[in-house]
Amino acid sequence: MPALFRPIQSPTLRSERQLPGYSYREYAPSGHLSAHVACYWTVDFDGRAGSQPHRIIPDGCVDIIVDRRATACRGAAFVAGLMTSYQVLDLEGEQSSFGIRMFSHSARTILRTPISEFGDGHVCLEDIWGTEGAYMAERLLLADGVGGMIALAESRLIDMLGRLDVPSPGLIHHGLQYMYDAGGILTPSGLADKLSFSERHLRRSFERELGIAPKAMLGIIRFQSLLGELAASGQSTGASHSELAARYGFYDQSHFIATFKRYYGMTPKQALIAFHPL
Repeated sequence: MPALFRPIQSPTLRSERQLPGYSYREYAPSGHLSAHVACYWTVDFDGRAGSQPHRIIPDGCVDIIVDRRATACRGAAFVAGLMTSYQVLDLEGEQSSFGIRMFSHSARTILRTPISEFGDGHVCLEDIWGTEGAYMAERLLLADGVGGMIALAESRLIDMLGRLDVPSPGLIHHGLQYMYDAGGILTPSGLADKLSFSERHLRRSFERELGIAPKAMLGIIRFQSLLGELAASGQSTGASHSELAARYGFYDQSHFIATFKRYYGMTPKQALIAFHPL
């Protein structure tokens, strides 16, 4: 899990201007971790050409991020919680980051704390794991390039998942699986029926563990599924938008456009003009 859901981030679509010296790359996890880690990623920018917009969109995941230019372990690694709206960062100067993008159901187990405690902000890894977090940050900073960082992260995560007392899949795990399988095209009441729980109990459980309601997570997964199809098709006609709006359960095309813009910061037409998949 999840075999069919692979979130997309805006830089892979080149939907922004990309200056010389700016690079965003994603790396697939090993088969042992593909159900837990969406990808590893890097962002690098040398800053000599000016400022570079770096768009981040909601993807239903939680990230461990390492500032590769940090001069001290403290604060070099932090956790970024679930996002529910887009953000555009203006990168300036030298930038180099490494990230581990984890699916929400696994992030809870790996980080050993409810995702709700992070909100949509950043929490130092040392504040979550104590000295273990500082040691992890130090080893990642000293690793031999991106390959070394990925190898270290893989080894650490596999070891952690292997020795943790991981509970049997629960309500959140099964709920997310249904969301992934449906591409987010599911109502909270429909999800509650599949899980044989009341909608109220489901909402409370999601808010307690993830910090967002099932409706919000369904919206993110539906947006991600829609974005993948939109980018793959490369179509920009009004008819294709109408068809997509109907297929993904939007009331009408205006509702579809407004929702897309809330998550992406552009209308579908504006984004499609700039889509050039890497």
